[in-house]
Amino acid sequence: MSYQVLARKWRPKNFANLVGQEHVVRALRHALEQKRLHHAYLFTGTRGVGKTTLARILAKCLNCETGITAEPCGTCGACLEIDAGRHADYVEMDAASNRGVEEMAQLLERAVYAPSGGRFKIYMIDEVHQLSGHAFNAMLKTLEEPPEHLKFILATTDPQKVPVTVLSRCLQFNLKLMPHEAIVGHLARILDSERIEYERGALPLLARAAAGSMRDALSLLDQAIAHGAGRVGAEGVRDMLGAVDQSYLFRLLDALAAGEGPALMAVADEMQARSLSFDSALQDLAGWLLRVALGQAAAGALPDNLPERERVLELGRRLDAESVQLYYQIALQGRSDLPLAPDEHAGFVMTLLRMLAFRPDVPATGAIKVPEKKSGSFDGDWPALARELPATGAAKELARHSELKRHAEGMFELAVPKSLAHLADKAYQDKLRAALEQHFGRPVKIAVQFAESAGETTASRESGEREARRAEAARAMQGDAQVRGLVDLFDGRVVDVRRK
Repeated sequence: MSYQVLARKWRPKNFANLVGQEHVVRALRHALEQKRLHHAYLFTGTRGVGKTTLARILAKCLNCETGITAEPCGTCGACLEIDAGRHADYVEMDAASNRGVEEMAQLLERAVYAPSGGRFKIYMIDEVHQLSGHAFNAMLKTLEEPPEHLKFILATTDPQKVPVTVLSRCLQFNLKLMPHEAIVGHLARILDSERIEYERGALPLLARAAAGSMRDALSLLDQAIAHGAGRVGAEGVRDMLGAVDQSYLFRLLDALAAGEGPALMAVADEMQARSLSFDSALQDLAGWLLRVALGQAAAGALPDNLPERERVLELGRRLDAESVQLYYQIALQGRSDLPLAPDEHAGFVMTLLRMLAFRPDVPATGAIKVPEKKSGSFDGDWPALARELPATGAAKELARHSELKRHAEGMFELAVPKSLAHLADKAYQDKLRAALEQHFGRPVKIAVQFAESAGETTASRESGEREARRAEAARAMQGDAQVRGLVDLFDGRVVDVRRK
């Protein structure tokens, strides 16, 4: 016997076996059980989510020899013929290749005749949005006043292109993308039934690549079985898909959190050596950044069974929320820019460099430098220390605007102005403490209190330095011979813009 692909072999034959569309199945079951039958049904949804499968199941429910039922027998002549695609009263038409008014007119001419053997004559039109305007007009009259024996089942991936006059005459069901867990569970059941050896870790990779399409998942599973010579292994599936080992992405995020440019480049080079997909890498990287942002805003939103949950939360403590948002946006933009790059590796590397270059509060020195670890020693100059700390965002601002009140071994007592009390949020204190521990290489504690105004801080010192530079520039301007000549020539004066 010839081999039958899994997508056809495991096509659901009844509502009970249909995966992931419970909301549609429930509505259709109730309608069939109560004999509340509509003359036209419209199934919408992306490819491979079950539109055609639902149409065939519904056709069997309507024409089963046991009567109109939500549980077709599957063994009568009508059920078997519909499954095989040769029932005389069930016609499937692809609107992509039969989109003209002539084809529709021929179909509707036959619609007036009673069914040859079944209870209803059922026309299933796939990708109905591709019908021409004239074809829609030809169908509209029949939709308005259909014969009692005629049922339409329409399917489309783009309902926006279906005329409103047609939509209003149909009972519409929107099919969802298949949930990730539903795809994984269904693949596991199929492999168990087929007695094919597999690694559990391979199935999420296939589900992710299928992007919500069960048909795509089954086609990829067929490919994986062939690729693995009858065995589905995680490493083999990863190679087949060019999927990215998630450990690479966490190494990238760790390097970003530390501002380590060389480490980022090393990971990118390793990924290139393994011929991994940089498009998939940026897609997955954006996904992990989303989880990091969720962990920062509402840790309870992260699933408890997420294997990397603790690592995601730890990254949320090391990265400030502004950086996470920035990296996420850059990852999305970098992915769209990949086709324009000299090659994928270059586009990926430039995306990573862009993340480093636009890190909040990193001075534009032309090179990304990693702060060197200092000893346990501290000379009491908090403003100077705050400048060097590897902190970003609000944690960096907390360091810049705070005054050191007291320092003991491993303990920093800080004061911030009441006007900046929002900087003393516990999350920002924790990040500042982590930056101090990274700088000194040992555990430290911090305590923050509020004051009417802070004394000397990094911010005040920097402000004084800026004023000194401006004063020096003003003195240089006043003493410049060319400037004096222009003042005399135009009877002008030099204006100090700082005082305006």
